[in-house]
Amino acid sequence: MKEVVLNNLLDLIIKYKNYDKTKLLEIKYGLEVLYLTITKFIVISIITLLLGIFKEFVLLFFIYGILRTTGFGLHANNSKDCYIISIIIYILFPLLLKNLHIEELYLLITSIISLIIIIIFSPADTEKRPLINKKKRIILKIITSIISIVYIILIFIIKSNYYKNILLFSLILEALAVNPISYKLLGLRYNNHKAYNQKGVK
Repeated sequence: MKEVVLNNLLDLIIKYKNYDKTKLLEIKYGLEVLYLTITKFIVISIITLLLGIFKEFVLLFFIYGILRTTGFGLHANNSKDCYIISIIIYILFPLLLKNLHIEELYLLITSIISLIIIIIFSPADTEKRPLINKKKRIILKIITSIISIVYIILIFIIKSNYYKNILLFSLILEALAVNPISYKLLGLRYNNHKAYNQKGVK
């Protein structure tokens, strides 16, 4: 089903504009990410509605998604693994975070460690989507760092324990997603832009 949808969309794009092979691969990857995101959102939305945690899921999805949009980070090797990881993140953890209380000292230590990791390693690219442009990487790093700092400030301003947990968990997730150790543990190549020249050719 996924390949049928992607191929039809690519055919539609090619019909209106000619792209080289490299550009088409980039477009296909972007469409694949979009397709998986939409289908995952629908499936997980149904499950969370049944479990009564839809609001919590949406909150985590968007708060972490904001960081992920500029910080990027690793992706699962295949759709199956992606679904499993997404279910753990967006279904299991919202259930756990509802009743979790973390002392402010540990909130501070964990958030600062996450921030340092994010500042050092974001944005982290993938083999399918290398961040070739150096200027763009710097801009993305600055934006991601600012967003992370804002999250930390919010953690110590807001009163809701659950919102604190969501913000902290989003920081931890992004710190794990951009960390080279995570890439190594999953057998993924890190700093993929180094394997490409400025034209995007290996």
